[in-house]
Amino acid sequence: MNKCFLIGNLTRDPELTSTQGGISVCKFTIAVNRRYTNSAGEREADFINIIAWRELADNCARFLAKGKKVAVMGALQIRTFDGQDGVKRYFTEIVADEVQFLSPSDGTRRDVEGMKEENSNNNSQKKSADELKPLDDDSLPF
Repeated sequence: MNKCFLIGNLTRDPELTSTQGGISVCKFTIAVNRRYTNSAGEREADFINIIAWRELADNCARFLAKGKKVAVMGALQIRTFDGQDGVKRYFTEIVADEVQFLSPSDGTRRDVEGMKEENSNNNSQKKSADELKPLDDDSLPF
C-alpha cells in the first residue's frame, strides 16, 4: 500500500497548468517540520513536492497561496530521468488524492472570489422557494 499523510505550509504559490488534453495540473511544495531538533537546537524541515490533478488541481490553485497550511493525503511517486550530463536523476513527489485547507480564510481577494464562485454554484443547484412545498402536519409520521 502506498499512502502518505503530510501536514505543512506552502513554500510558494501553486502553479496551475494543463495537459495538451485540457486536464488541470497543479504543482506546489510544502515544508514539513521534522519532529526533532538538530544539534544546534533548530527544527529542520523537509520540502516535499505535491502534484494535484483535475478538479482538485483547480481548487488548490484557487484557494492556496504561499504560507497556507495544508494536509495532503496521496501516494509517493518516484520518477527517473537522464540528466544532460548522462547521470540518472530521481524526482520524488506526492500525487495528491485529497488536500485539506487548514489555514483560515484571511479575506484576501483570492479567498473572496473563490467563495463567491462556490456560493453561486451551490445556489444554482438549490430549489427556489416556489419549488419547495410546505409540509402538512398530518403527513408527518410522528
